[in-house]
Amino acid sequence: MSCNQTLVALLTMLPRAYPDQNCSIARTLEVLGDRWTALIVRDSLFASRRFDDYLKRLQIARNVLSDRLARLTEEGILERIPHTDGRIGHEYQITTNGQDLLPVLAAMIEWGDRYHAPYGPPRELIHKDCGGPIVHQLTCGKCRATITANDAFSRPGPGAHQPASSAR
Repeated sequence: MSCNQTLVALLTMLPRAYPDQNCSIARTLEVLGDRWTALIVRDSLFASRRFDDYLKRLQIARNVLSDRLARLTEEGILERIPHTDGRIGHEYQITTNGQDLLPVLAAMIEWGDRYHAPYGPPRELIHKDCGGPIVHQLTCGKCRATITANDAFSRPGPGAHQPASSAR
């Protein structure tokens, strides 16, 4: 077994669940928390629909891609549909559930561009209608003020006292 095969085997053996965490971040990481899944969602939003497209763009192992696509389909982030051009086979369509991940990815892009893109952003998110840059911004749901980390705090919510295992 090669080093890469051993690493893939070890990574796929790691548990996905955080059974003792009643936390929305932990539950989100159960779905998106490996190195390939967010990239597959990114490509599903902007470029890829077919298995071979993902393989080519991501340079990912077939078995890993197959596993991640199945998981994203199971989670309702992607939908497996017949090819739209009439060919035999299937492609993957991003669902509303998956489209709702755009702000998450936009925040990751902004952070990566700010701290890990010394020559500038490798890609930009652009608004189709006006050509302007898309920025991720937190706003208060009540007064619509722009929020930074210094303006926020966390408190227990309505589901805080439920057992972690029943939260999903």
